[in-house]
Amino acid sequence: MKSAISGTRISANASLTKILAVWSSIGALWEEGILDLDQPLGSFWQEVAGHPLGAVTARQLLTHTAGVPLRAQLKNLYGTNPDDIRRGVLHEPLHRSPGEAVEYIDRAALILGYLAEYLSGHPLDQLATARTWCPLGMTSTRFGPLPAEIADRCAPTELDQDTDTHLKGTAHDFSARLLGGACGIAGVFTILDDLAAFLRYMLDGSKSRTSAGFTTAWTACSLTIQTGGLQPARGLFWHPAPGTLVEEDVWVHYGFTGTGMWVSPARGRWAVLLTNKLYYTRDRAPLTDVRNTFRALAFV
Repeated sequence: MKSAISGTRISANASLTKILAVWSSIGALWEEGILDLDQPLGSFWQEVAGHPLGAVTARQLLTHTAGVPLRAQLKNLYGTNPDDIRRGVLHEPLHRSPGEAVEYIDRAALILGYLAEYLSGHPLDQLATARTWCPLGMTSTRFGPLPAEIADRCAPTELDQDTDTHLKGTAHDFSARLLGGACGIAGVFTILDDLAAFLRYMLDGSKSRTSAGFTTAWTACSLTIQTGGLQPARGLFWHPAPGTLVEEDVWVHYGFTGTGMWVSPARGRWAVLLTNKLYYTRDRAPLTDVRNTFRALAFV
């Protein structure tokens, strides 16, 4: 398999957490027959039964068509107690009707993380470690905050106004920090070699010496348009890479700190870009150009 790689230090992977922890864990539960993607959550999850979220399905959360609120703002809405936050997120009104529109929503991953914990009986970090990271030999992948000796190897992200220092070894995402560093939205730290192992397994798990909780069946399902005529087109958490045609079969997931993972089963190729744009700016334009150029070079 051909690959394109960039980056060597430990990286705070922001929204790549959604793939490395949530997507993989939900896939394992689906493969085991524990989760039906199209069954309304309220029909088997008592915690959301009778609330607006009860009418939503896991597939709608994975395709960002669930209609849940767009922004996290957890502290402003629910305070700082994790139990209060969980209760608030699972019982809140919907932003719009499920299936009405595609809107990228952080809360979708937070809810799916809670769901994975409920169905498995284990915290998300333990579930991802046991079902995915350990089997694939991803020994440097973990949720933060990281111990000092490991944090020293991390690239710093944004300036923390409270301490006047750049965050390093601690999740950049405020919701993740509020929830102790581990949640479905963000918080995972990893290195390039671990991401390579993950993406190689996605492309052809049959060649792996060990098996993760999900298989190529979950990958194939996820890297297929699941949103019908709605735009932008989405698979399950993954989406077609900007600047490519659906027929080119190049899929991507980005992270807010600047990271990105691309995979193309049709080409047997993957690519990873680990950047640190938040050290400098929140401006999206320069990084968008870098990502698109990198993708074009990686998938010539």
